[in-house]
Amino acid sequence: MYTREDVLTFVEEEDVKFIRLAFVDIFGKQKNIAIMPGELKRAFEEGIPFASSNIDGFKDYVLSDLYLHPDPSTLSILPWRPSNGRVVRMFCNVTYPDGTPFEGDSRSILQAAIEYANKSGVDCTFGNESEFYLFKTDDEGRPTKEPFDEAGYLDIAPEDKGENVRREICFTLSEMGIVPESSHHEAGPGQNEVDFRYSDPLTAAENTLTLRAVIKTIAMRNGLFADFSPKPLEEHSGNGMHINIMVHAMDGEDKLRAFMAGIIKHIEEITFFLNPTEESYRRFGEKKAPIYITWSSENRNQLIMIPECSKDRRHLKLRSPDSGSNPYIAYALLIYAGLDGVRNNMDPGEPTNLDLADGKADRTDLKKLPLTLEAARDKALNSAFVRDILGDDYLKLF
Repeated sequence: MYTREDVLTFVEEEDVKFIRLAFVDIFGKQKNIAIMPGELKRAFEEGIPFASSNIDGFKDYVLSDLYLHPDPSTLSILPWRPSNGRVVRMFCNVTYPDGTPFEGDSRSILQAAIEYANKSGVDCTFGNESEFYLFKTDDEGRPTKEPFDEAGYLDIAPEDKGENVRREICFTLSEMGIVPESSHHEAGPGQNEVDFRYSDPLTAAENTLTLRAVIKTIAMRNGLFADFSPKPLEEHSGNGMHINIMVHAMDGEDKLRAFMAGIIKHIEEITFFLNPTEESYRRFGEKKAPIYITWSSENRNQLIMIPECSKDRRHLKLRSPDSGSNPYIAYALLIYAGLDGVRNNMDPGEPTNLDLADGKADRTDLKKLPLTLEAARDKALNSAFVRDILGDDYLKLF
């Protein structure tokens, strides 16, 4: 947890030549501006201006100047850059020139959610499981749809050709101060997964952004293309981003069921932000991806699962989101939804201990997630809950 002074000293003593100021557009795509060490003090004191009019979801051409304010606690070395003349990165908040937070700054929205949770006496920690495919590239380095291997779930070498790539990914993350919990081959050919340990929501969101960048970089260095899209191969498993949430109430009570009930209540309204592409909805209901709004502790094809584990590791696993989502916004909406459940002492009802792997089977007795992007958008736009959190300006930008 670096301070401004720590960062200034580190940059001077460790031969840092470039500082990347990272932020995301409204859809969660990471952007950055690189500055030289001589500009670092100004970045902390005043912020660094940038023309925002070419960033998706950021303002118009008349009011295009916004400022980046780096958070020193997020300092990280980029280990794939040269050790002589190092490159470091910090995540930033985005403001107007007068310092007012920009309403399209996803990071600020999540920070407000965390503050609200703390005031409500609830502490949440997040971890996620990110799935991705490794595809071969052609002679010009362009991605193909040919998987790197034909291995299956938890297979090992030589069938699993992604073993060395995953190891390099995990080592790189460790060098950046991020500790992966596990990694393995997933069910699809060339499909892989890397899981994170739990951390506070802001750190977890930025670990997710870092993970995506690291995986794409390491894949490219190995002549491969990493594809996080929800359904890259129609006949095989889609890529999800399962979100694990622990809930700790300051009064010592178990709030997990009520928190889960709040998510279940609001899941239709927030699915547009958890699954923001048309491709997202081709994943639902196939290869164990959820389609019904159900929960269980017994099987892994429900929307929410509460795995059997020790009391201090008890958590819920939300299985619908994918990596098209902006993790800042996804985590913020889940926090507010869960807290609504806690505040109103909601009950999630009885578990649905059924095999719902064949999600296309029509179960009229069970409520479904929105099945198209348009349906999810309508639910979000007509949601007072979403509007209260994100505001009219954000929704217009989105």
